[in-house]
Amino acid sequence: MKNIEQLNLMHSGKGFIAALDQSGGSTPKALSQYGVQENQYKNEEEMYTLVHEMRTRIIKSPAFDSKYILGAILFENTMDRKIDGQWTAEYLWEKKHIIPFLKVDKGLTDLANGVQLMKPIENLNELLDRAVERKIFGTKMRSVIKEANAIGIQEVVGQQFAVGLQIFQKGLVPIIEPEIDIYSPDKQKSEEILKAEIQKQLNLLDENVKVILKLSIPTVNNFYSDLMKDPHVVRVVALSGGYSREEANNKLAENHGLIASFSRALSEGLTAQQLDSEFNARLESSIKEIYEASIQ
Repeated sequence: MKNIEQLNLMHSGKGFIAALDQSGGSTPKALSQYGVQENQYKNEEEMYTLVHEMRTRIIKSPAFDSKYILGAILFENTMDRKIDGQWTAEYLWEKKHIIPFLKVDKGLTDLANGVQLMKPIENLNELLDRAVERKIFGTKMRSVIKEANAIGIQEVVGQQFAVGLQIFQKGLVPIIEPEIDIYSPDKQKSEEILKAEIQKQLNLLDENVKVILKLSIPTVNNFYSDLMKDPHVVRVVALSGGYSREEANNKLAENHGLIASFSRALSEGLTAQQLDSEFNARLESSIKEIYEASIQ
């Protein structure tokens, strides 16, 4: 493992993971929620520059503090940009003592067997090599489960762990993220199938392999407690999955040991038009709420 200090912090530290990894199609929406409309940029490069400015403002805020935040998930374009002359991941760790992760998936395939698999990740090895150079600790990749279809869920978990192993072999810790749609009518049944498939895959891993699991907040409280005890699992984290921050925090607080990895719930209420004092106060309030729910 490349960084034992980061691994130990991720395993036992208090706090949550901030997801700052909206990319591609979700970037205009993230900017719009931040108060930057599509007529304010002419092309993709200008769009990504504006979103980097937004993320830089969040990261540099005094509210974005390792007292509350364990890690932050970036996407490739953010990893390849700098904050105050340092690569973003280096800045996060050296200036903030926050563990940097990288989103590596390239989006989802069309729905089949009740699930959306990850699209093939082209040039993954090259991306991982660059991530190691840029001082990234781990990665994140997302699939989506819409129905309690055993074949589809098996495919999702198999793909996640196959790619995860490739990532681990590069010296990075993968976040395995098979999201279950919170609006699925058979969400609880999907969770039961998913947990069994994850356990099967964990049982196949060599002793030294470590992963992080990122899962939708379960229907039955503490449903994933046994996965937290598996020696291969560094941490189990929860995605907000479309819940409002208040609802996500309330559900999270009912699940002992589960910590947040929220995106929309973190940046809710932040706008480009706010003065720094207002922006920082709003961000601090959000961060403290998510932190409190994560340490229950």
